[in-house]
Amino acid sequence: MKITEMKEEIIQTRRYLHGIPEPAFKEYKTSKYIEEKLTDLGYTVEKVAKTGVLAYREGTSNKRPICFRADMDALDGEEKTGLEFASSKGYMHACGHDGHMAMLLGFAKYLTGIKEINRSIVLLFQPGEENAGGADVVLKDQNFKKYNIESIFGFHLQPDIEEGKVGSKPGAFMAQTIEYNITVEGKGCHGAQPQNGVDAILVASKLVDSYQSIISRSIDPLESAVLTIGKIQGGTVRNLIAEKVMLEGTLRTFDMEVYHLAKNRMVQINRGLEEMYGVKITTDFIDFCPPVVNDEELFNQFMNVVDPEDFIEMKRMTISEDFGFYQREIPGLFLMLGIRNEKKGFIYPLHSSQFNFNEEVLLKGIELYTKIAKLFNVIKKA
Repeated sequence: MKITEMKEEIIQTRRYLHGIPEPAFKEYKTSKYIEEKLTDLGYTVEKVAKTGVLAYREGTSNKRPICFRADMDALDGEEKTGLEFASSKGYMHACGHDGHMAMLLGFAKYLTGIKEINRSIVLLFQPGEENAGGADVVLKDQNFKKYNIESIFGFHLQPDIEEGKVGSKPGAFMAQTIEYNITVEGKGCHGAQPQNGVDAILVASKLVDSYQSIISRSIDPLESAVLTIGKIQGGTVRNLIAEKVMLEGTLRTFDMEVYHLAKNRMVQINRGLEEMYGVKITTDFIDFCPPVVNDEELFNQFMNVVDPEDFIEMKRMTISEDFGFYQREIPGLFLMLGIRNEKKGFIYPLHSSQFNFNEEVLLKGIELYTKIAKLFNVIKKA
């Protein structure tokens, strides 16, 4: 079967999935649809990580299987694309996961046209990618672990790259994400008598200022990190010294040593401010995704099958992806498939309420899956 012959089916699959967006680990309709599709195609299908779906096809060789992964969950938010198949459920596939699933289902169908494959393959539909660590849950699931995957591959639609181009880089590619919540507790009093209190707002302002010195003075300038405080809330009325201030922020790094250095400096700054001003500062660190670090050997092998004119070697990205969980245990390669098309108005960023793409690009994704499958001897080379 030619990939181009699946065009209309792939588009309809994407549109159906787009219309049933569901949040992390609640992808019930999505999971059922994928399971039915794969079962009809003749795959051995298992549940993984609660709502995830895993399809397996055995090859003739005794080599360990390779795995292709697509994510399933959607984001909170009202869709504003104006599409006929737009969701009105308070959730939206604003990060392209509907396209990722459609590509992998299309590849699953393509493989059914091959009577016998050389090497076993696992097709993984993963739940809970958006800030839920679904990949970590998959890794701990026996239904996944038993396959002893040799290498894993993932794609992501990317509106910063021209439609149809492929982008990636060897080594560190996407940032680790750590979120933190900070509470500064002082002592409230009348604003006209500040000597009777301990101003939590004053200390919070010192904290914000001091944190910025971590990037500029504590981290090697040849390394990368982003430290942001995006929310601050404190006080009740204008003439009272604030008793409590709460701050929320994020830290993004590409290296675990840099992460630990930045985190330790934050704790040290907090302790110093506590001593100086007589406040209590508590910090809750929430580790989400490890960095996405592409295996250099897999990257070099992929470069042998991709058209150089279609490939863009990208810079590091400070956005995150939970694919990094897999790469801590399994050699992996994460790739970006460009969808930017200014003439057709496909210019909106990931997580935008107007995010959309030209569905024909999904055929390009299936084509890349087949090239990887041939490269790693799943499919015989012509």
